[in-house]
Amino acid sequence: SAGQIISLVVGFFTGVSTGATVIISQYFGAGKKEEIEESLHTAYAFALVGGLVLGIAGIVFAPQMLRWMNTPEELIAESVLYVRVYFSGLIFIFIYNMGAAILRAVGDSKRPLYYLIVCSVVNIILDLLLILVIPLGVLGAAIATLIAQAVSAVLVTVTLMYRTEGMKLCLSQIRMYKRMLQSILKIGLPAGFEAIMYSISNIIVQVSINNFGVDTMAAWTAYSKIDFIFWMINSAFGISVMTFVGQNYGAGKWDRIRRGTKICLGMALISAVSVSIILMSAERFLFGIFVNDAGVVEIGIRMMNVIAPAYLLFAFIEVFSGALRAQGAVVVSTLITMVGICVLRMIWVTLVAAHGTLEQVIICYPITWAAGALAMSIYYIYKQRKIFQAR
Repeated sequence: SAGQIISLVVGFFTGVSTGATVIISQYFGAGKKEEIEESLHTAYAFALVGGLVLGIAGIVFAPQMLRWMNTPEELIAESVLYVRVYFSGLIFIFIYNMGAAILRAVGDSKRPLYYLIVCSVVNIILDLLLILVIPLGVLGAAIATLIAQAVSAVLVTVTLMYRTEGMKLCLSQIRMYKRMLQSILKIGLPAGFEAIMYSISNIIVQVSINNFGVDTMAAWTAYSKIDFIFWMINSAFGISVMTFVGQNYGAGKWDRIRRGTKICLGMALISAVSVSIILMSAERFLFGIFVNDAGVVEIGIRMMNVIAPAYLLFAFIEVFSGALRAQGAVVVSTLITMVGICVLRMIWVTLVAAHGTLEQVIICYPITWAAGALAMSIYYIYKQRKIFQAR
């Protein structure tokens, strides 16, 4: 339940940060240095303000949100503690995500990876120290995450200040330039609201799953960790195609846009099928990493057998929406995702499978992915033709 709340807030901001990725990648492709500098400082100012405001809101409303999700009463106290410590460091998470998005926009995807590796190692070491050596439990896990995120935020900020060719972050110049803020929000807000809808629909699914009992909750939590492998790989293709198309859109290289999108889709589909096969082949081993209760493992396997085979459907949504967003076509693609996936998922869970089995609840994922993939593919073909005709 805590994870779903965190995903809602962080997902919204990550969606908004794609606006900075698109705008900066377009200006980078067009060679507009002044606009790049203004976009950079506007994006950083937005991250600072957003992290502060949403961090305070998360600290204040954590108990209400957790109870609304039917979190068992015996888990409320530790869940509230974790969420509040996490949100107290939300500004670091926002700074890292925005900084990483900016670096990717100019073609530097390696250093965000290196900094995330450092962040992960720090997190693991602190987890071991603050849970096993100093028995702080959930508080230790939360503090470890907060410190690790602060390290990644510092690293990405220093890089943008001193080690990025073509742009330079000056702390004294961080402010919101109205024109740039409008451009970033025009593209980023739809993506942010899309992320909110995803999180809300997932929260509704979480509420339904919570009703099946603690064992099912544990299985769903374990599966979410395993499932995360696919989503990180899939979203990487979305980020890649958005940066690639954005730079070539700014440079007016239309053939590269078409060809690059097709190649990215092919790689995303191959990766999705490969991940599905690997996860399902090693399902018992993977669940055994997180839980040692045989009943929980069996429930988790039931979940995986429903969801994992459908991963390839989401590749169409991720790649096509990323390519369209990079060219400024955000409204319809966002509506397709929000209605075809999120709203349909909520209707399925609350009406169709309200009193159904576990499988009947979670099959909402493959069903809505299929609907979204079909609609997005049709719209991409139509809209891309219109964009090329108008060039």
